Amino acid sequence: MARTTVENQLAAIRKQREILDKKEHALKSKSHEKVLAKIVEMAKDAGLTAADVTKALSAGKPAKAAKAPKTAKKGALAGKKVAPKYRNPANPEQTWTGRGVSPAWVQALKAAGTLDSALIAVVLAPVAA
Repeated sequence: MARTTVENQLAAIRKQREILDKKEHALKSKSHEKVLAKIVEMAKDAGLTAADVTKALSAGKPAKAAKAPKTAKKGALAGKKVAPKYRNPANPEQTWTGRGVSPAWVQALKAAGTLDSALIAVVLAPVAA
């Protein structure tokens, strides 16, 4: 007897689910009809034809995939030693390559507008003929 009660309850639940599914389908249909009516109205106002809308739907942009975080691109000289470009006039032991964060003495020279005075002269070797 207990089995028939459980089976009856399951049958009743399934029937309720079917009824709810039909109601859900009906509500979605009404909503879709309203949206379609708005789309048709907007298309007519814009002077679009059904062919234009169909073409736009078939050539629609694919959904964008989530972008992976970009890694910083490294330049060709990244990680390689470079000769210093500037020398601190007040302390010749301090140099700067011109890359990365500028030291305080470089920032001071920039502010004063005299950074060019700290440039290290490059001596080129003579070319053998």
